[in-house]
Amino acid sequence: MGTVVVPCISTPMKGLFKSKPRTPVELVHHLRHLLPFTAVNPDLRKSKRREKICELRKVILEMRTVLYGDERLEPAEEACVKLTQEFFKEDTCRMLIASLPDLDPGIRQDVTHVIANLLKQRVNGRSIASEYLECNTTLLTIMLPGCDDSELALAYGAILRECIRHQVAAKYILESDHIKIFFRYIQDPSFDIASDATSTFRELLTRHKSTVAEFLTKNYDWFFQEYKSLLESPNYISRRNAVKLLGTMLLDRSNTSVMVRYVSSLDNMRIFMNLLRDSNKTIQLEAFHVFKLFAANQRKPQEIVKVLVANRSKLIRFFSDFTFEKVDENFESDKAEVVKQIAALELKDQPSLTLKQCEEIAS
Repeated sequence: MGTVVVPCISTPMKGLFKSKPRTPVELVHHLRHLLPFTAVNPDLRKSKRREKICELRKVILEMRTVLYGDERLEPAEEACVKLTQEFFKEDTCRMLIASLPDLDPGIRQDVTHVIANLLKQRVNGRSIASEYLECNTTLLTIMLPGCDDSELALAYGAILRECIRHQVAAKYILESDHIKIFFRYIQDPSFDIASDATSTFRELLTRHKSTVAEFLTKNYDWFFQEYKSLLESPNYISRRNAVKLLGTMLLDRSNTSVMVRYVSSLDNMRIFMNLLRDSNKTIQLEAFHVFKLFAANQRKPQEIVKVLVANRSKLIRFFSDFTFEKVDENFESDKAEVVKQIAALELKDQPSLTLKQCEEIAS
């Protein structure tokens, strides 16, 4: 990969003279000058490359100080504005991200912090980063394929999540085939890769409500077919995260039509009936928050009604013992309502239980 660890040691002679601090514009110009030296080049002496990367480290640290301040000074707004304007003026952002594989972990972390901060900056009320990303969405394709690289996943993931805060970036990823690779990343054997991918996936599916609702509506069939693999994953962390995220999505008012469609599926309900009996208590509780939507659906398809009625006694007994040490104050009332809904279900030849019976069962 060409990653090089650079011990930046100042020579005694260089330490005699303190150079004048560079302005924000000069910092970006110098950074742009140094970036081509990060890649391994057989025509460039190793000592020369080390020297240039050492300079680059110093520039990045200066940029970080401008953006975050230090123990003596808070960041100056004017300096942050000038740095942001210059950074996104040309293609410095793309060049810096493309150089990440060639930098050692220490510099890579500082670069990640600098880019993440610059992506948040606003200039006169405008988001320069959003305007840049709108014209440079392919920048995202540099990072997305590398999110399963153990060395780069954390850096790429942190930058991607800051990009996704901008609707144009989230929309681009959701509308591209790149969204599909997250189903593989989330189940990666490496905990760091899977955890980071899960965080990015969650940001994509919760940050921009209208964009997510449109995406889920247009891509309902394939998306939830793929999502099923997460809900039934042999890895309990993948299952837990998938159940929790699905609950968040379905309970969001922007996704009401998607929620109604999801809870009208018998296959989906069967998945959650199984998850209610998961060996992990956290998964059981998160599964309940989704299952209660099936019970509350006032337009249940007959096939769902038949299954609930056929299993009514078992479900009522199950929920009577369905308890947790620490739950929110609404859990018991939600559980009682689920039991009430199931008890009141009626097929043509099977009368519903009385309200009094429902209350006795729920208590």
